Amino acid sequence: MSPRAARTLAQAKINLALRVLDKEIDGYHAIETVFLRLELGDDVEIRTTTGKRSLKCYEMRDWPAEGNLAFRAAALYADETGWPKGFEIEIEKNIPIGGGLGGGSADAAAVLRILNGLAPNPISDEALLALGGDLGSDVPFLASDYAMAMAWGRGDKLLRLDPLPVRDVQLFFPPFGIDTAQAYGLLDESRTDATRRNPELTTEMFATWDSAAKNSVNDFEQVIRPRWPEIDALLARGARSGVFHRMSGSGSTVFKVAGVNAPRVESKSSAGSTIVGAGTRSIITRTSTSVVQIELLD
Repeated sequence: MSPRAARTLAQAKINLALRVLDKEIDGYHAIETVFLRLELGDDVEIRTTTGKRSLKCYEMRDWPAEGNLAFRAAALYADETGWPKGFEIEIEKNIPIGGGLGGGSADAAAVLRILNGLAPNPISDEALLALGGDLGSDVPFLASDYAMAMAWGRGDKLLRLDPLPVRDVQLFFPPFGIDTAQAYGLLDESRTDATRRNPELTTEMFATWDSAAKNSVNDFEQVIRPRWPEIDALLARGARSGVFHRMSGSGSTVFKVAGVNAPRVESKSSAGSTIVGAGTRSIITRTSTSVVQIELLD
């Protein structure tokens, strides 16, 4: 009998670079980014059923399951392939919610990978990533078997990169998240034609840690830093220390890569404080050079 359950680690990601391009006709922005996986991740387990659909996650117990990206991923897979009839998803969260580390997207990607691993007639890798693209710009990468990649479009165009050597990464979590739609809105309001003239990212820029730090950029920082002094303080501290710091995604997480130097970046706020805000916590994880495989249970 075929296995009915499996689990995996839904790994978080950081953006070594993130450029937001023009808004397209459908209202979505194209992006240009470099993704790198972390060892930090959520534990995701799925059991297929004969009809019942459910999701259990303590940290999101007060939110409707149908709005959860992992639940939506399972429903999408079932609708597109005709299998399974039902599913039970259990998620143990370790990735902060709303922090720019791709937590929800990682869970959704893990669900797609697990279901395809259990499916009697699995779909192709290309089809799986296409489903991921319907769920969000981080999901295709996180549903792939790439540890590091450059991405374009809505994150659905991927180029595998050789992962950089493993480094310790300290993640700083301010006591708030940043709504992605709000971040995009702030960026749209601030932009002129001149601000969009940036050179394209190339694979050579991210072939080594030193080169990655030199060429790293996050377009959201210019509008996030003046409005959230806690984030500005973390980035300002990084600039003064000369160690590679960057905000991941649209925030609010700021990461520091140990042992990697970076050029000085001046604070965007008038105060330029380097005092870390109250309630900011941090953990240390590591970058990853591989993707955690799914484990069949029964």
